[in-house]
Amino acid sequence: MKNVNFYVTCIADMAKSNVAKSSVLLLEKLGCQITFLEKQGCCGQPAINSGYTKQALEGMKNLVETFEVNDYPIVAPAGSCVSAIKHYPEYFEHQGLPDWAARSQKVADRFFDLTDFIVNQLGVTDVGASLHGKAVYHPSCSLFRKLGVKDEPLALLRNVKGLELEPIANQETCCGFGGTFSVKMAEISGEMVKEKVMNIMSVRPTYLIGADVSCLMNIGGRLSRENQNVKVMHIAEVLLSQEAA
Repeated sequence: MKNVNFYVTCIADMAKSNVAKSSVLLLEKLGCQITFLEKQGCCGQPAINSGYTKQALEGMKNLVETFEVNDYPIVAPAGSCVSAIKHYPEYFEHQGLPDWAARSQKVADRFFDLTDFIVNQLGVTDVGASLHGKAVYHPSCSLFRKLGVKDEPLALLRNVKGLELEPIANQETCCGFGGTFSVKMAEISGEMVKEKVMNIMSVRPTYLIGADVSCLMNIGGRLSRENQNVKVMHIAEVLLSQEAA
């Protein structure tokens, strides 16, 4: 049995708790013993992306200290948070804190996106899931551009019995969320997600699947406003599915 720390992320904790629960259950199904360190907090990404790195330092230090208590790998269901934490060393260096940069590097090296961990650390591509219908997978920018996790989610989804993955135009184009970008540049963001939904609906899928909660909330919100009958699912929920034929 492999010991694993689970990093819940703010957005899963506050808005999509089922994603966090599904991630934990999936990891347990694959033989992991989960540790949840209660002092974990926000990774600071919203502040950092808005230029308030100095103000985010205390939260960043808290996260580093929290995960220094053991040496287990740390798994999160959101590539955007993992990506932010992977950049901690350079943020600390820029603030003149080399000791914290070194400490954060050791912690950052242990962080993994859920799908990256399952495929590349556990060596699993078939979790025995089944879900029937057509699906579109949205590759989030943070996951495949910043972390380089591109094939892992697809490898897992291709082994879900009954699931038909449908390609769409401009599949790897940003959905327009981008954290605070969707607030500061709301009009541009709105046009981007509008185009994303248009491309998704061109294949009339049953499901929209992604590995970042924030992107799914953004695209799902647009689908809902357009009254589109598409079920939005995080990949953890899909990989736990046991739908009969």
